[in-house]
Amino acid sequence: MIDTYRNLDWGYIGPALLEAIGDTIYMVAWAFVFGGIIGLVIGLTLYTTREGGLLASRPVWLLANFVVNLIRPIPFVILIAALQPLTISVIGSGIGNDAVVFVMIWASTFAIARIVEQNLVSIDPGVIEAARAMGATRLRIVLTVMLPEALGPLILGYTFVIIALTDMSALAGIIGGGGIGNFAIVEGYNRFRPEVTWLAVAVVIVFVQSLQMLGNWSAKKVLRR
Repeated sequence: MIDTYRNLDWGYIGPALLEAIGDTIYMVAWAFVFGGIIGLVIGLTLYTTREGGLLASRPVWLLANFVVNLIRPIPFVILIAALQPLTISVIGSGIGNDAVVFVMIWASTFAIARIVEQNLVSIDPGVIEAARAMGATRLRIVLTVMLPEALGPLILGYTFVIIALTDMSALAGIIGGGGIGNFAIVEGYNRFRPEVTWLAVAVVIVFVQSLQMLGNWSAKKVLRR
């Protein structure tokens, strides 16, 4: 097995692998940033506008809940096809890494929204009521009470999402994108080189394990405060 990897054309495989890793990081990072921010806003909206919430509004809650339930269950590969017209109109192209990122933002946004809502629900209502009794504004309660109280679980939830985004990026090749998944299929599977496919698998495992360890460590640090 060691000889098999030694005999690979690293002059070609090495740069191709590095490019694939770069493409994966590019897609995951941008989708995570935009999806994370928009999903947080929608999740806060779901929690604060529910009955008895800080900004209780049944029409707003019903609309937000409907949209989340509409988009979130759609499998990513179907979402790519369904959003292609919108992707072309916004990005200017329906293929490539940017097109994949656009769809990944949609997929991650609504997953994160539900994760944020579920973690905020676990907050002790007494803490919020105490802040209101002290005269804190609604915005202040959100920023200094609700989010800090749920920060540890939120970090773990976001860690789950960024790993899910890594899985999504593996499908980039179906619309002309790059990444580790495309590398494994094109350079490994299609060329009957299982050692190259397993090289891609090893890279993904290291990447995901590193993200999970970082997320666990960050959440533990927050929960110990």
